[in-house]
Amino acid sequence: MEIQKRMEGDVAILCLEGRLDLTSASLLKETSKEVLSRNSKKMVLNLDKVDFINSSGLGALVSVLKEVRNNQGSMRLTNLAPYVKEIFDITQLSNIFEIFPDEKKALANF
Repeated sequence: MEIQKRMEGDVAILCLEGRLDLTSASLLKETSKEVLSRNSKKMVLNLDKVDFINSSGLGALVSVLKEVRNNQGSMRLTNLAPYVKEIFDITQLSNIFEIFPDEKKALANF
């Protein structure tokens, strides 16, 4: 997995590309902790180029969300592929995460 980081004002945007699974989960957690350590309390994870996600990947996303909330921050997810959105719906994680169709809408909701 590759993670591209950029800032839009005071919001950190992480663009994930590749497989979000056991192997890449630690990279996502480390990257998000690095962002939080720089006092970026707002985070958007763009999942547009995530071509696979499993329970380990979902667990990593929940862990990141918990870490963000523990730091009094907030996080949004964007650009979920239809099958990823379906997994979020089945697992009812769509009730926990704030999910937006694109970055622009996610940024507007901070």
